[in-house]
Amino acid sequence: MAENQTGFVFPAGLALDNSTPPWHSKADSGWQLTAATMVGLQSVPGLVILYGSMVKKKWAINSAFMALYAFAAVLLCWVLWAHHMSFGTDELTHILGKPGLALSEKALLDQQVSYKIPVADFVYFQFAFAAITVILLAGSLLGRMSFYAWMWFVPLWVTFSYTVGAYTVWSQKGFQKFGINIIDYAGGFVIHLSSGVAGFTAAYWVGPRHSHDRQNSPPNNIIQVLGGAGFLWMGWTGFNGGAPFSAGLTTSLAILNTHLCTATSLFVWLAMDMIFYEKSSVIGAVQGMITGLVCITPAAGVVESWAAMLMGTMSGSIPWYTMMVLHRRYAFFQKVDDTLAVFHTHAVAGTLGGLMSGILAKPHLLDILYGEGTYNPGLLYSLLQGRPSEGFTQLRNQLIGVAFITAWNVLFTSLICILISRIVNLRMAEEELEIGDNAVHGEEAYALWGDGERLQVRLQMPPRFPSICRCLV
Repeated sequence: MAENQTGFVFPAGLALDNSTPPWHSKADSGWQLTAATMVGLQSVPGLVILYGSMVKKKWAINSAFMALYAFAAVLLCWVLWAHHMSFGTDELTHILGKPGLALSEKALLDQQVSYKIPVADFVYFQFAFAAITVILLAGSLLGRMSFYAWMWFVPLWVTFSYTVGAYTVWSQKGFQKFGINIIDYAGGFVIHLSSGVAGFTAAYWVGPRHSHDRQNSPPNNIIQVLGGAGFLWMGWTGFNGGAPFSAGLTTSLAILNTHLCTATSLFVWLAMDMIFYEKSSVIGAVQGMITGLVCITPAAGVVESWAAMLMGTMSGSIPWYTMMVLHRRYAFFQKVDDTLAVFHTHAVAGTLGGLMSGILAKPHLLDILYGEGTYNPGLLYSLLQGRPSEGFTQLRNQLIGVAFITAWNVLFTSLICILISRIVNLRMAEEELEIGDNAVHGEEAYALWGDGERLQVRLQMPPRFPSICRCLV
């Protein structure tokens, strides 16, 4: 039991909280926990449902399971070493923090620098960002990457690729230390460009799907695709709304801009499909939704709403063109089997959003969010104010971000895939590719006859780890 100053006795569970330190904002902390959970729901169940429905029936379990496993694996990596590599105060190199545990009660309950929330809030939110990045990347690899290779890939990629992007772009010890301030409000570069480029690169090393799957790969449940897409869209309220780490002045603007850009992008993509193909495609509408969400992410809290709609118009048309026209014309794109077109929806849309941030970012909003004079204004406003050099400098910084994130992910994703290929096969065996989930996991997504019985198929399967055997010889 607990007693207040009036002498009234509270039950123990209702005792007044006298342990809250002066720096702690319950409103900010509560919103941050909510936002982080919304980002988590984008992955589990959002992308679990989306991936499991977008692929052929025979790959529903494997695709959904890749997302579920990645979510769990990233959390362990994050608290054991990756969080400090991304946001730690101890520098390992100019582009990476020193690994360390994010498990200490004292540290987790202390104040996160510059914010009115505990460190634990920050760790949780950034974990959700890291997890969805790897899961987005998985969209390029569905339907043929060995699950055992994926189990190796997730921790290695988070450790050697994601952490570098987060440290260089977001940490004050990264590019900012050299005066290169890159506008990336909530991860257009760190999350979407990196996942799109890394997914495309990994798809090259893993190789294409079974020829029949690649030529004929209809979604197994379009209604569930819409359900997963709904989790993704509404979860982006927390994705972009949580980026300021407070329930502050620009938070609601960022959320409104997010939905405006997304709705505009979906409408434009749908219009393009109807004009050129005379069909209103549901899958096309989902792709337009995703490119709108991605495009606004680096700019959501630093642009006006008219600019968000302009970005939506561009994200509904430019990625549509690269996916529907350029992809079919050039052998470079045809050579790589990017299952869910993650390169176009994330790398192209993320780059577009990052560059438009360097053009449309409003000085007043930048000052509110980052502090006065921290970032140069967008090129449009610098021209209007008669200071074009500042705008061109910011646009140059955005281009540096694109170049670095792209080059790093191509290089290290390739190295990771090569390393894993020396341990286990990157690609499933041909027998597994032909049958799908039943051969890989011994399970099927849907019971289509009888009482859930399965047709017994006897296969002479190859050894699970032939590469290990080679290494041991």
